[in-house]
Amino acid sequence: MQQIALNSDLGEGYSVYTLTDERIIIPLIDQANIACGFHGGDPTTLMDSLSLCAQHNVSVGAHPSYPDRQGFGRRSMAMSAEELEACILYQVSALVGLAKIHGIAVSYIKPHGALYNDMMKDEAIFNTVLQAVSKLPNSLDLMILATPNYKDFQEKAEKLGIKLRFEAFADRRYTEEGALTARSQSDAVLSETDAIAQAKNFISGGSPFPVDSICVHGDSPSAIAMVKSIRALIPNEK
Repeated sequence: MQQIALNSDLGEGYSVYTLTDERIIIPLIDQANIACGFHGGDPTTLMDSLSLCAQHNVSVGAHPSYPDRQGFGRRSMAMSAEELEACILYQVSALVGLAKIHGIAVSYIKPHGALYNDMMKDEAIFNTVLQAVSKLPNSLDLMILATPNYKDFQEKAEKLGIKLRFEAFADRRYTEEGALTARSQSDAVLSETDAIAQAKNFISGGSPFPVDSICVHGDSPSAIAMVKSIRALIPNEK
C-alpha cells in the first residue's frame, strides 16, 4: 500500500456553534484544511483550530472560498479574475498571520466548495487560483482533486513553479468521469460504510491516478467515526 495522508476540512464553525469535535479529529489526521472566514469560521474558532494543529503536529492548509457565508461557500459566484485573486490572497494571508502566532506555517492551499469544483472544470478559474498562489510571499502547494487528467493540471502549475497535491474524497460519490457528484443529488455524500470502503480502495492503490491525501469533510454526520476507521488503515508517521 502506498503511503497516503489523511486530511479534513475544519475551522468552519462559529463561536459556540461547532460542526464536529476537532479535539478528537485533529490528533488523528495529518493535514487540516482550515477555513479562512469567508464560508465558515470566525477569529476565535480559527485560533482554536490552529492551536490544536500546533499541539498535535498537524500540517495546516488554508481553505479559502467564495465570499458566501450564507451558502457555506457551496454556491458559484461570478467574479472577475482580479476580484477572485484578491479574495484568495486576503483569506490566505489572514490565516498565515494567525498561524504564525502559534509558531506554525501554512504549507498549502485547498480551495473550498464551489470554488474548488469550479477551478476543476473551468480553466480560467484554475489559472486565477494559480496566479493567486504564485503571488504569495511564501511558496505554498495547491491541493486539488485527483482526476484522470491530472497531468494537464500539473503542467499548468509547474509553469508557475507550483507543486500540486492530489486528494481523493472518502465521503463523496464520484461520477464515471472521475468528478465529484454534485451535492444537489441525493446520493452525493456516502454513508460511513461506503466511505470507508472507498478510502480503502484509494489506500490500496485502486485509483488509476495518483492520490497524495484522502479527505473526510468535518461537517459529515459520521466524520469522527470515519476518520478513526480510515486512520486505522493508514500508518500514522507523525
